[in-house]
Amino acid sequence: MILNPCFAVEPWCIRATSLDLDVLAQTESVFALSNGHIGWRANFDEGEPSGLPGSYLNGVWEQRVLPYAEAGYGYPESGQTVINVTNGKLIRLLVDDEPFDVRYGELHSHEWVLDLRAGVLRRRVEWTSPTGRTIRVSSVRLVSLVQRSVAAVSYEVEVLNGPARIVVQSELVANEQLPAPGKDPRGTTVLAASLQSEAHSCHDQWAELVHHTFGSGLRVGCVMDHLVEGPSVQCRSESYPDLARVTMTAELQPGQSLQVIKFVAYGWSSTRSLPGVRAQVAAALTAATTAGWADMLAEQRAYLDDFWDRADVEVAGDTEIQQAVRFALFHVLQAGVRAEGKAIPAKGLTGPGYNGHTFWDSETFVLPVLTYTSPDAAKHALRWRHSTLPMALERAAQLGLRGAAFPWRTIAGAECSSYWPAGTAAFHISADIADAVIRYIRVTGDEGFERTVGMDLLVQTARLWRSLGHHDSAGQFRIDGVTGPDEYSAVADNNVYTNLMAQQNLHAAADTAGRYPDRARELGVDEEEMAAWRDAADAMFVPYDDVLGIHPQAEGFTEHRDWDFTGTAAGQYPLLLHFPYFDLYRKKVTKQADLVLAMFLRGDAFTSAQKARNFDYYERITVRDSSLSACIQSVLAAEVGHLGLAHDYLGEAALMDLDDLEHNTRDGLHIASLAGTWIALVYGLGGMRHYSDAAITFAPRLPEGITRLTFNVFLRGQRLRVDINHERARYSVVDGKQLEIVHHGQSVQITAGEPAVLPMPPIPVRPAPAQPQGREPAHRHSTGSS
Repeated sequence: MILNPCFAVEPWCIRATSLDLDVLAQTESVFALSNGHIGWRANFDEGEPSGLPGSYLNGVWEQRVLPYAEAGYGYPESGQTVINVTNGKLIRLLVDDEPFDVRYGELHSHEWVLDLRAGVLRRRVEWTSPTGRTIRVSSVRLVSLVQRSVAAVSYEVEVLNGPARIVVQSELVANEQLPAPGKDPRGTTVLAASLQSEAHSCHDQWAELVHHTFGSGLRVGCVMDHLVEGPSVQCRSESYPDLARVTMTAELQPGQSLQVIKFVAYGWSSTRSLPGVRAQVAAALTAATTAGWADMLAEQRAYLDDFWDRADVEVAGDTEIQQAVRFALFHVLQAGVRAEGKAIPAKGLTGPGYNGHTFWDSETFVLPVLTYTSPDAAKHALRWRHSTLPMALERAAQLGLRGAAFPWRTIAGAECSSYWPAGTAAFHISADIADAVIRYIRVTGDEGFERTVGMDLLVQTARLWRSLGHHDSAGQFRIDGVTGPDEYSAVADNNVYTNLMAQQNLHAAADTAGRYPDRARELGVDEEEMAAWRDAADAMFVPYDDVLGIHPQAEGFTEHRDWDFTGTAAGQYPLLLHFPYFDLYRKKVTKQADLVLAMFLRGDAFTSAQKARNFDYYERITVRDSSLSACIQSVLAAEVGHLGLAHDYLGEAALMDLDDLEHNTRDGLHIASLAGTWIALVYGLGGMRHYSDAAITFAPRLPEGITRLTFNVFLRGQRLRVDINHERARYSVVDGKQLEIVHHGQSVQITAGEPAVLPMPPIPVRPAPAQPQGREPAHRHSTGSS
């Protein structure tokens, strides 16, 4: 994508200076707008051509039967799929009866700009119709970060030569025709005509559509209104079950223009009545039109000014990374900031990939970023998990377990994975949720959350581990038959990542129950159960290969047969699309960082020497067929001293979608990899770790290609600013009074107004590790000062 000459590298925007229809679907994902509740792909205002039409509401899905050749006990019977809801973006244009379509006539110029500071998508086009009329179209699209239910478009048409009759048709369209799905299993299931009409009406420049889904029983309302400026404009409206249209007509002379400002409001509910949903969207629309377009732009800018003040990451020396990290932070914000009681899907609301499901990606990759920059958004995401706890308890009971077994993939809380080894067996998601709870409490000190939502989640996940695992004859606590983060190694015994994360979960649950004995009694936790959790945690079995001097990813992993990397062609990656899983499961090849991820999240469980040996070993067999891998490999590469490699992996994580590295950006962005850009910079090059309630630690070190790195993190309501170059690190308390930090092992008290400037110690030089043949990351080079 960004390698395409139409894309420019700029610090505060993504700009496409011409139009390439060959990457239209990818472009629609990159330029998508969302607020965590509403998602609009960057389809043309006029609707056609399109790569993949998309308008989404977080939590709106349809039920579908999961097919099995041979069903088994405990297999989920139905799945959940995100659906394309009513399209409120459409503004069709006719020039002297000729539809404005970039595929016809003559396109003189076309520019898209995703403005990361203003939070809008700008588009500017000059086009001559087949009959010779030349026009300029300028549009600005906004999905409000402040008014959760509202989006808007300013659409202006100017005639450049000769008089022309201009007709603008602003529409709401339900049950749009969608392209057939491809064969990539990472894509989506297309459900046609998912919406059944319940109401439609219109008057003046106002119109509404209300529908419900057939299977999931969700009611969706969408309403629009307009402000129109232009000479002698005539307006009429009409509505039908799946279409509402307001048509505006004007005769324009050269230099004259017609401007239409379109306000759209969405709402949905599983419980509210038809009148209730209609009233909800009408109220949201009235609030927006009363405030007006100028106020919406101003409040959007003000919101983002505040966000960038606290969350911006400045990178000097690599302009592509500077642009990419801001692009990443913008989309991570959009994915979760107004989700409020709903999940953060793996693709956010930028496309239907993975059927709109949320995975462990949210807690392990996205929530660390939000916890340190926008903690309220992280809190809402954890509250959503808590709202699904009854289903997780029911699922565990179905599996013969105690506690909560959270789903591998879901939209509303029920397990939607029909493939057991990579789904239900990936129990680590329950520990990942606990990890996010622990981090949020550690960073914010939110005791109200800890004793309610947090304690519920920690207790029920601890109960899962205590019933899933067992003490063997030697007294070790084993967790057998599970799948860790590496999905090329399934249903293994004692996956190190799973065991270490479960260990942390068990200790945290016992400690929290001890701090809040009244709540513990409410949950039925007694001293015996807490002791059992601690016993299991203390006796947790962590496999180690004494011969190789490394930790096997899971028990027996290092005894598997080697994968034939030399006999694997470049076109056979990702392996899951070209080889059977049974072959992958019995070979030494990993899809993504697994043991390496354990060394990041549970780095306190490994020595420095173990980390270095483990990293080198797994570098040789990790093929990065997952977008989740590069950022974690970047973090550990930096920690063990491979700074050039850390920079390379940072580039891969940061450019996952801008360069369409996985070849599926068309289905939506990889929100976890975008979050991984921040992780690779802050945890990796910034060396940040926060393993306990003690002081946060930093061990910063920069590669040659990056000359300066600056970022902020929030801790207990105070903001710490970290500014690093090759010679020193500068720590400042910006909002607050005093913080204790540790810099390369040295404890330091930072007081407001008195920054601490500390030297950078020398970096150990180690031989560079090898990667599988043909799977080396692209080498980063300095791209100039930013």
